[in-house]
Amino acid sequence: MTPDVLREFCLSLPQATETFPFGEETSVFKTSGSNKVFALAALGSSPLKVSLKIDPEESIALREQYVAITPGYHLNKKHWVTVEFDSSVPDELVEELLTASHALVVPKVRARKTEG
Repeated sequence: MTPDVLREFCLSLPQATETFPFGEETSVFKTSGSNKVFALAALGSSPLKVSLKIDPEESIALREQYVAITPGYHLNKKHWVTVEFDSSVPDELVEELLTASHALVVPKVRARKTEG
């Protein structure tokens, strides 16, 4: 996955925005509805890495399966992982993880009560 593909994928998710609170070198992807972060990446770095929010149980299993998935760099190690883009982690898995991370922070839509 290239930096451009990573950015495009993150921004394709509903309500996704890209901000730069840590400087121009780090893209921080948030949802506009909750303003919560679902991914961080230094798109100009080599190797490319992305940190994303994850279910703690899934985090353990993925870290055991892939050496390129490690506890979140400078983040809560229980709820975040960092994925280094190498040939061991399929792009499809990264997209699934990003989608799941986004789902963890996107505002939930409440059903309106109907009169009757």
